Amino acid sequence: MSIDLALKESMSIAGAVGVALVDYDSGMSLGTLGGGELDLDVAAAGNTEVVRAKLRVMASLALNDTIEDILITLNRQYHLIRPLSAAKGNPTLFLYLVLDREHANLALARHYLKRVEARLTV
Repeated sequence: MSIDLALKESMSIAGAVGVALVDYDSGMSLGTLGGGELDLDVAAAGNTEVVRAKLRVMASLALNDTIEDILITLNRQYHLIRPLSAAKGNPTLFLYLVLDREHANLALARHYLKRVEARLTV
């Protein structure tokens, strides 16, 4: 599935406020959709530091594992970061989804975002 279609499908997840596909090497968004008052480009760039920090810690601990997703819980929102599978040739990309807590089901959102990630081709 294309980037545009992946972003549209991600926005169909209940409670979705905005979504971005981000390269954590550069901090640049390859695409965004939604966001409202939230500047997704700024948020995406900032979340590259979250991903990089977690990867550094994993390397320091010699963890032979990969990140499935990272959840940041705010009072009114969930911020979900899902790195794309390196096996699919996307070792430095992640999907970033912002959800309204009042309208989102976190378990379903994680499930649907995993499905989008599996079908996305970049």
